[in-house]
Amino acid sequence: MIFKSLTTRVIVTLVGLLSVGIGTFTYLNLKREKNQLIKATRENAYLLLDTIERSIYKSMSVGDTQDVQVILQMVGHSHSKLIGVRIFHPQGIVLKSSRPEEVGMPVPDGDYQLFINNRKEGVYASDAFGEVLGVIKPIYNDVLCQRCHGTKKRLIGVLNVNYSQVETNRRILEATRLSLVSTGAVILFCAAAISLVIVRFVRQPLNNLIGSMARVEEGDLSVRITPMANDEIGRLIVSFDSMVGKLDKAKRELEEYHFQQMERADRLASVGEMAAGIAHEIKNPLAGISAAMTIIRQDFSDDDPRKEIIGEVVEQVSRLDKTVNDLLFFGKPTPPEPTYADVNTILQKTLLFALQHKGGKNIAKSLDLADGLPEIFVDPKQVQQVFLNLILNAIQAMQADGGTLTVGSSLVDLDGKRWVRATIADTGPGIPEPIIGKIFTPFFTTKAQGTGLGLAICHKLITQHGGTLSVTSEDGKGTVFIIDLPVAYEGEVRGKGV
Repeated sequence: MIFKSLTTRVIVTLVGLLSVGIGTFTYLNLKREKNQLIKATRENAYLLLDTIERSIYKSMSVGDTQDVQVILQMVGHSHSKLIGVRIFHPQGIVLKSSRPEEVGMPVPDGDYQLFINNRKEGVYASDAFGEVLGVIKPIYNDVLCQRCHGTKKRLIGVLNVNYSQVETNRRILEATRLSLVSTGAVILFCAAAISLVIVRFVRQPLNNLIGSMARVEEGDLSVRITPMANDEIGRLIVSFDSMVGKLDKAKRELEEYHFQQMERADRLASVGEMAAGIAHEIKNPLAGISAAMTIIRQDFSDDDPRKEIIGEVVEQVSRLDKTVNDLLFFGKPTPPEPTYADVNTILQKTLLFALQHKGGKNIAKSLDLADGLPEIFVDPKQVQQVFLNLILNAIQAMQADGGTLTVGSSLVDLDGKRWVRATIADTGPGIPEPIIGKIFTPFFTTKAQGTGLGLAICHKLITQHGGTLSVTSEDGKGTVFIIDLPVAYEGEVRGKGV
């Protein structure tokens, strides 16, 4: 659980890397120091060996072996690290030694193995002296030595020096302990310093930031943090404060806008109730007026100018009746009566009916319907009402300058589901950017005689069928309305009706 903390992982990683680095450096330095101590011991041993060889050479050349023994004894007692100096026979018998008691005795096995293995030096363990550095140098039968040893022997003896490694090992051990202690102290100090710095300058500011973010998540947008330094975390805190400030401002604006929308919705609800009541009150009189005007119109001849005036009255009454019906439908829409339908059939029937509109004679029509589309489960009359409204709007948009009306269908995949898509496109003047977001709002219209309910009703009808109605438009380059309706799945839809 502790390693879930970022600061803990950073501290452990840094301390680990630091320990590896310092430990490696200490190991290499200690190894170097150990090699230097051993090298110094060997150099001393070889130097002493050469000194002894030069000292005894003169005495041995004149055959004075007593002086050789004396020299070896003097040298053997002159150095504290020197365990012994001897000359032994190639067969392993001590001939001369700084320790007289070993003369005639077998040479120590460690030194003799050096000679047998043709080595000049080696370290071996001794029961009496611990670890010993043994150095040997063969004594060859020189011309001056042949007076005593004859000419047959090539090797007349081996000069051997034993150097104690106890002091060297002690110094190596002390150096090792000192290095380990100093390395541990340095690592602990650096770990404490790193931990203090990270906790002080990273963990505390991050904890403050996390706590403030939790308060913001709970809805408190008055939170502000004072940065401790002008570093990366300080700049992060400044950005956080700026973000919270903008969120607070946006929240106040949204609350104000929401309040305005609620007031507007309340007013619209009141107006809608009043409009529905008025619509019910005037619908029957309008029907009576329309019937009466139709009968009166029949009493006039075709060349009577009053007949045209009455016809205009009947047309205006029909427009009022349509407005009343739209108000009633929007206030209380008729529940759909869904059935399985083919979108291509609905589009073709709707387009055929819309072509009878007097403004569509100079407009080109194009059908781009996909074959083999699956059925949709909708109320055909309500969907046809939506298509008709959109097609008539497209015709009216191109009525002045003409253009091309394109009606299409296709099958699309959205969010892992299949949808039947119908598109109604025109090449009219398009919808300006400030207006396009309001066209589905009830009572919003740019037409002199419009009620602003046509597109709102279309949007409501498509939504209650589980579909979507959207629009794309570019000012001056036409408009495309896109209707997506879900494909009817036999197992789901028909199973529910069983």
